[in-house]
Amino acid sequence: MLDLKEISYQPQTGEKKIIDKLNLKVYENEIILICGDSGSGKTTLLEIISGLTNPQKGKITWKNKTLSSRKRRWFCGVVFQFPERYFIGTTIGKELKIGHKSLREKNIEIVLNKVGLQKLNLTQPPEQLSGGQQRRLAVAVQLLRNPSILLLDEPTAGLDWSMRNDVKNLILDLKNKNTIIIVTHEPALFEGMPSRMLVLEKGKIKNF
Repeated sequence: MLDLKEISYQPQTGEKKIIDKLNLKVYENEIILICGDSGSGKTTLLEIISGLTNPQKGKITWKNKTLSSRKRRWFCGVVFQFPERYFIGTTIGKELKIGHKSLREKNIEIVLNKVGLQKLNLTQPPEQLSGGQQRRLAVAVQLLRNPSILLLDEPTAGLDWSMRNDVKNLILDLKNKNTIIIVTHEPALFEGMPSRMLVLEKGKIKNF
């Protein structure tokens, strides 16, 4: 179980806390939806969980073991909003191998199958994929790191309805092997998904 206790965060240039004594428990293989108004701190919360941002106060544990920011960066896989804007590999194959000293082709094949990108031409640029395929590729890049927790920031943003369903189906396929936390301002898009919905309001988590 991931356990956030009394987490508070205020940016150096900010006049008030974005996250204020926040408490959150997430169980293994659970899908959590976190919704809230723009500017409510949803992305900041993901950055804290993933170790990209450090809270001023509070404690984060996994199975009762404290996780430093460095450990959380290894522990979590993050797919931020519009991840396709951040592809740096000139080909799909190179994008998948970024950050790996060595990576077996079989491992790449397994992960691509897992995200529904079978028989992909790894020599083509990521930009040639459809929007839904690009989101799947971004998830594949993170899965190759073998994270315990997958964090998705607005995974359906900017996609048409068919592609949104594509991403939703991908999340359902991954839920048995990954703990998944999804930030969204459109919770209705995930209706019917076996998930727990929470609201981030005034820096605190509230049950929906």
